[in-house]
Amino acid sequence: MSTQSWLPLLRHATVIAAVAFFAIGSANAQFSSSLDSSSTPSVSESSSSQPLLADASSGMAALPAAPSPAEGGAAGGQYGGRYKHRQSMFSHLAFEVGGGFNAPTNESSPYITWGGNLTVGAGYRFNPYLSLMTEYQFIADKLPGALIAETGAQGGHAHIWSLTLDPVVDLFPHSSNSIYVTGGGGFYRKVTSFTNPAYTQYCSYFYCYPGVTNVVVGHFSSNQGGWNVGAGYSHRLGGLYGDSRMKLFAEARYLDVMSPAVTTQPNGLGTTTVGPGTKIIPVTFGIRW
Repeated sequence: MSTQSWLPLLRHATVIAAVAFFAIGSANAQFSSSLDSSSTPSVSESSSSQPLLADASSGMAALPAAPSPAEGGAAGGQYGGRYKHRQSMFSHLAFEVGGGFNAPTNESSPYITWGGNLTVGAGYRFNPYLSLMTEYQFIADKLPGALIAETGAQGGHAHIWSLTLDPVVDLFPHSSNSIYVTGGGGFYRKVTSFTNPAYTQYCSYFYCYPGVTNVVVGHFSSNQGGWNVGAGYSHRLGGLYGDSRMKLFAEARYLDVMSPAVTTQPNGLGTTTVGPGTKIIPVTFGIRW
């Protein structure tokens, strides 16, 4: 891929990294706050002021009387319950960040080629086996030379943005190495652009120099539904007791974007024909926690 075709991926990567660090920082702050609060002992005032009872026959002082359940037990139980509630709510949250490459299927290869993808997601873990993720994905692929030649342009690319709901079923959640299956669907936007090189000037703090950039000279777009299905491998990262929720993953999915067939002259270029549907296989590597 050219430098220009990677620029959208780098911009999305910056946004995704910022979201990931913010999510991890917020989670750690919440967890630390819960631990600090739980470490404060709860002592009943009535127990500290309980006078010592003297045994007249033995002449020895008796131990302070223990607080009744009504005095100390209710407050302690209430506090403990609140702590457990906060812990359980946080433990069900799930996040993921990943990136990789895409390959077209034989059916779509005349209309789209290889490229890269970036994915970020957040969701809810119902139990160790089942999670429901909301995923945002950005795909940037190049166009075949024959399709570009039809328009008379010199370059081109296809960008796909999506927002989907995707259940994840972990088959071996208590193992360090596991296999999972996933799939789902939602909204997809596809933009196909054709470009020509144009001379430009790049300037730094001290001097300017000439360069070349790709300028979009024609495009067409569509909004539609789509679905995906796939499987992956995950590896759990240690943790103090081997119970870390952070996992590395590698997955492959079959993606079908139900884009319409197109026969058009984008912005006055030559007539372009694209078949219905966009079928590609995204391969993604990332981290989930």
